[in-house]
Amino acid sequence: MRSVRLPLLLAALALVLPAAAARADGFSCGNRLVTDGMHQYAVREICGEPAEVVRTTILRRPVVWRYGRPWYAGTEEVPVPVETWVYDFGPMRLMRKLRFEDGVLTDVQTLGHGHRR
Repeated sequence: MRSVRLPLLLAALALVLPAAAARADGFSCGNRLVTDGMHQYAVREICGEPAEVVRTTILRRPVVWRYGRPWYAGTEEVPVPVETWVYDFGPMRLMRKLRFEDGVLTDVQTLGHGHRR
């Protein structure tokens, strides 16, 4: 009986581990995954309204992508809107801090446990 259980256990682990590794790049809201490169409207549709929003602007040279590589267009810097969103999912889950540049998700940070609502 034991010899049957080990292969079943190994097969189950082989199915579960790749799914856990795939989630390392983002986080889930409900049963949907949020990852870098998503637009603000898509994240808001999946996760709802954030608990906190901070708006700033950075100056950056315009970038044009050619042949899969970034090329800087000109020498003048242009303002780029940056928003930082914080999602508080409550005390049983970790909070997430999302950074959007020009409406596109560029960074996800994991914070401590959330707070009671």
